[in-house]
Amino acid sequence: MGASGALTEHESIILFDGVCNLCSGAVQFVIKRDPAAKFKFASLQSEFGQQLLKQFGLDPHSLHSIILIQGDKFYERSDAALRIARQLNGGWPLFYAFIIVPRFIRDGIYNLIGRNRYKLFGKKEACWIPTPELKSRFKD
Repeated sequence: MGASGALTEHESIILFDGVCNLCSGAVQFVIKRDPAAKFKFASLQSEFGQQLLKQFGLDPHSLHSIILIQGDKFYERSDAALRIARQLNGGWPLFYAFIIVPRFIRDGIYNLIGRNRYKLFGKKEACWIPTPELKSRFKD
């Protein structure tokens, strides 16, 4: 965040459910494919994450979606996932082509997985803690 507390124009923050195994795995997936460290991360449960949710008028109790914040805009669910993929190394930017699929279809699939993520992938008792080497990429 800039000196005024607002995100800078080029800053990209990924908010994720810190106790969800799928979400923590997704963060680790992004880190491995983002060697330029374009993305920073914060759990939805963190004070920083809660502050951003409120700032963008999002429900701070709703922890079901990955949220990408870029400057003064935010993206949720499949929009966030596709915009993240577009900025990763390798073939992952090709997935952005799915943006042409109507959002209600993309989000329908996303929501189905999101509702069942704890059953399918498990849940941690506490948020994932990054290694000291990765700590600078986290806003918590």
